[in-house]
Amino acid sequence: MIFGGIAALGASVVALVVPQVLRRLVNGLLVGGSRTSVYEAGALVLGLGILEAFLVWCRRALIATPGTTMEREMRDAMFGHLLDMPVAFHDRWSGGQLLSRIMSDLNLIRRWLVFGLVMLVVSGTTAVIGVGLMLATSWILGLVYIAGAVPMVWLGFRFREDYKVVARRARDQAGDLATTVEESVHGIRVLKAFGRGEDALDDFAAQAEQLRDTEVDKARTLSRVSFALGALPEAILAVELLLAVPLAAGGRLSVGALVAFFATAALVNNPVEQFGQLLAMTLDAKASTDRFLDVMDRSPAIQDPDEPAHLPPRPATGSRVTFAGVHFRHGSSSDGPDGSDVLDGIDLELEPGMTTALVGLTGSGKTTLLALVPRLYDVSGGSVLIDGVDVRELTRRDVRRAVAVAFEDPILFSASVRENVLMGVDDEVADSPEGRRILEEALEVARAGFAHRLPDGLDTVIGEEGLSLSGGQRQRVALARAIAARPRVLVLDDPLSALDVTTEAEVTRRLRLTLAGTTTLVVAHRPSTVALADRVAVLEGGRITGVGTHSELLATHEHYRYVLTAARSRHDGDRAEVSVR
Repeated sequence: MIFGGIAALGASVVALVVPQVLRRLVNGLLVGGSRTSVYEAGALVLGLGILEAFLVWCRRALIATPGTTMEREMRDAMFGHLLDMPVAFHDRWSGGQLLSRIMSDLNLIRRWLVFGLVMLVVSGTTAVIGVGLMLATSWILGLVYIAGAVPMVWLGFRFREDYKVVARRARDQAGDLATTVEESVHGIRVLKAFGRGEDALDDFAAQAEQLRDTEVDKARTLSRVSFALGALPEAILAVELLLAVPLAAGGRLSVGALVAFFATAALVNNPVEQFGQLLAMTLDAKASTDRFLDVMDRSPAIQDPDEPAHLPPRPATGSRVTFAGVHFRHGSSSDGPDGSDVLDGIDLELEPGMTTALVGLTGSGKTTLLALVPRLYDVSGGSVLIDGVDVRELTRRDVRRAVAVAFEDPILFSASVRENVLMGVDDEVADSPEGRRILEEALEVARAGFAHRLPDGLDTVIGEEGLSLSGGQRQRVALARAIAARPRVLVLDDPLSALDVTTEAEVTRRLRLTLAGTTTLVVAHRPSTVALADRVAVLEGGRITGVGTHSELLATHEHYRYVLTAARSRHDGDRAEVSVR
């Protein structure tokens, strides 16, 4: 980029030499110069023009590679930072805003780096050198030009203050518009099912109109300063022409000097007239840079320890998971009644190799408790331990290799079934015969054999978020992904809710056989799921109020009976609704 800037400066200097050649040519001809001198001067101007064109080409060729490389590295850094940020960050930031920052904002920054920044330097240098040559040619005319530049500088500062506000607003509105598109595309089935497509279009059109109005404000602000920066230099030249002719007629200024002065002034006027466009581009880039740094300056709240601990060797009977005095709140006073913690002193032991069902009313914090095991969130107080080691003392990679998760709302990626299922398996293993065995076993246990019947079998690309599959199929592929990871601890957030009771029982039975020695914590909403667990924990008011077998809790725990009754009623209602349809 430095060499590209030097080439651009060289092209500017070469252009400023041409008026000096014309000066010598005109003055030489007036004192009896020959035709040969005209040819020589013409050849020199031609050579300077070719050199200027070559230097301009060098600028573009030299700057293109580092500019695009810088954009790629910034984009890689931002994407890595987004992956490093905890779930709580992504809960607050819309996908469209992040997408607009990592794509359009960085593209704008790159264009400013390879063009705007270089041309600002070149334009400034051209103006300084050009004014110096003008002063050397005629200090009177040069001072007049400098005096005329004062209002242009003032206009530039005024423009900066007005434009930077609308520039930032335009970038933010573009991000909001991208969010609307993203949400509408992801929710297209809902929009179509409820016939709300026209309403979504109206909302989008209103947002697009707001962005258009902001862009028009930008254009109007820029047009005002562009008009002034275009008109003032020409007006100054008109004034100087009125002053220059008497000077030349009186012999105080040669005709060659007069030609050189106005030729130089014309070269200086060009960057002055472009100053508004370059300043606008700079302010747009600044707004984009601020938006980029809004994300990059946020440090991940969940980080690896400086001196990480290590899990002991995996016990043959399974790992023990301990919740010791666990408190959690999301960081706002509205998380619970009167600002209370979502989880308020959880004490729970998950016995090695056993399946524990977590039961509670909707909103009781079941999913939040599950998310603490793989450190998707960190506890506000207390600790979560795996085989006696606090998960905060482990690296996030080690924790998430030890814990596999399957969510109720499964997220699949635009990749093949094979790639989705083997996501938690090392690449070396995934490409080996052992990887193929793990894949087939995971699909069999999850009852996901339908994948073999897809158009391209296991290599079928299932589309964005797996929406080409049914809900039950997506759940089974997501469960197969968790099984293939061979975790110490398996965390299931009601991942079988889309399956019928018979299939659920069969999947659970196969899980016990295949993942013998794996400790499992499952959020259960259906009575059938609860009945299949070894132990049941009741979550009530942010605390564990009962632990035991299904039969023991039915006999002794009133809230447990109430939760199961509510769940059974809801499940029966869902079945009735399906049968009516």
